[in-house]
Amino acid sequence: MYKVFVNEKKLLLSKQSENLEKTLGYENVTSLEIALDLLENTSVKELNIFGENIDEIWSEFQKLFRIIEAAGGIVSKPNGDILFIKRLGKWDLPKGKMEKGESREESAVREIEEETGLQNVELLSFINTTYHIYIERNGDKVLKCTHWFEMNFDGQDTSKPQIEEGITEVAWKNTLQIREEVFPSTFKNIRLIIREFWNTKIK
Repeated sequence: MYKVFVNEKKLLLSKQSENLEKTLGYENVTSLEIALDLLENTSVKELNIFGENIDEIWSEFQKLFRIIEAAGGIVSKPNGDILFIKRLGKWDLPKGKMEKGESREESAVREIEEETGLQNVELLSFINTTYHIYIERNGDKVLKCTHWFEMNFDGQDTSKPQIEEGITEVAWKNTLQIREEVFPSTFKNIRLIIREFWNTKIK
């Protein structure tokens, strides 16, 4: 199953039909194009495309886009606070495009250190990959695949925003602040990955 966000609307690619606002059985690539058109140009907020061969569906879906891979992390302090950045008025997690020759892990650590000013962040484990679609100024449709990692930080707090990247604030937030301040002013894929991270802590 793959969850892809299209302008903050959810596209779910799955083997079985899911109980969403609209569902379409996969027939060929045209099914995917119709789904994207509905999400981009109508009031439909969530849509499910289902078909037995999920690998084929995902492969055909990726061919519709230029793929950009990125990596980032959920950085926690021992007290459980999580590190966030603010960019363009929205809270976000530190992340960025992978550079040629980098591993996902190397990219995640580098981006966090660049965007937040923290040093010696400890990478623990992979959490998940999120997907969202956007259109670049030249009209290219991009599928951004962001690989998320759990990280620890227990050192001197040298955090400061990377102003040249449009980041205006770096802040540690506790669980209550995340629910009341961050969630109302962030992206759906960020809420998704934080909830997944919390679920791993509860188990």
